[in-house]
Amino acid sequence: MTTEATLGRRALNRALLARQMLLARHDMPVLSAVEHLVGMQSQAPNPPHVGLWSRLADFAFDDIGPLMTERRALRIVLMRGTLHLVSARDARALRPITQVLLDNHLKTRAADLDGVDLDAVATHARALLADEPRSDKELRALLAERWPGHDAELLGWAVRLRLPLVQVPPRGIWGASGIARHTTLDTWLDGHPASETSLDEVVLRYLAAFGPASVRDVQQWSGLTRLGEVVERLRPRLLEFRDENGRALYDVPEAPRPGPETPAPVRFVPDFDNLLLSHADRTRIISEEYRKRVFTINGIIRATFLVDGFVHGMWKIEKKRGEATLRIDPFDAIPKRERAALEEEGMRLLAAAHPEAGSHAVQFV
Repeated sequence: MTTEATLGRRALNRALLARQMLLARHDMPVLSAVEHLVGMQSQAPNPPHVGLWSRLADFAFDDIGPLMTERRALRIVLMRGTLHLVSARDARALRPITQVLLDNHLKTRAADLDGVDLDAVATHARALLADEPRSDKELRALLAERWPGHDAELLGWAVRLRLPLVQVPPRGIWGASGIARHTTLDTWLDGHPASETSLDEVVLRYLAAFGPASVRDVQQWSGLTRLGEVVERLRPRLLEFRDENGRALYDVPEAPRPGPETPAPVRFVPDFDNLLLSHADRTRIISEEYRKRVFTINGIIRATFLVDGFVHGMWKIEKKRGEATLRIDPFDAIPKRERAALEEEGMRLLAAAHPEAGSHAVQFV
């Protein structure tokens, strides 16, 4: 371990943007990018497509579809108990590590499930979901038949926590629609070799994609606790910094740490992007004042845009009568040059996401 200098907010910002591939678009295969990012939060089906478009050169919005239908990428509950788009390899490797937090969620309702043999419920549900992918409603109905008199919704919730469930295509494919249906990870990846990893390796991958970071930051990203002992074990392999408040930050030596004045282009960041969710102290990317506007009380994390590397407002795309319009809602005045860059970037986003639209427009709200 080497102790280095203090890193200010802008230095941490540029390091994060470099690892998140937001300082420049990268020429990298889609699956490699998803693995570098250790998955992409996918509470809604569409955000990963926008997130990859902002990060990769020549990304097309239909690039993810074949990866999902070929079962090389999939959507599954992982970090923080949230749905993520990951590679098949990472699904196998990460789910056992994050299972503990799902087990802890289940313990919070243990009293409500008193008298129910959850092992039997999981075994029965596994067989039902292996037989064919089923929606939550269909699964609840089948569980209610087997366990009448018990809360079917609670039983379904327990199954989602106990079993690694894949949300199967077409859900998650750009332009596709349909109700969410699930099968088990083992069924979906039947014949795919098992992939194991250690918690130490996961922490190192997090630092490579989000560091420099504190122990609390790693815990915020993963949803896991007591990671201080993991970081302590890794310290001989890490660099150590301090932030402006004196907090210890750790990093992998080979990761990029650009200077604080490195230019940062405007970028559109989708809703639920891990860029905003993976640190206990988010001021390296968004101010606390702006965070309160982006993070809603019902758990929605709105889509944002970056100016000079920091969140400067929100955006959304509306389609009406054949026209696709990107509406930009700034939190503060935008310099003329950056405003023009946002318009140009917005038109490119509309053309990539909605080429079928008769016209495209960018409007500042």
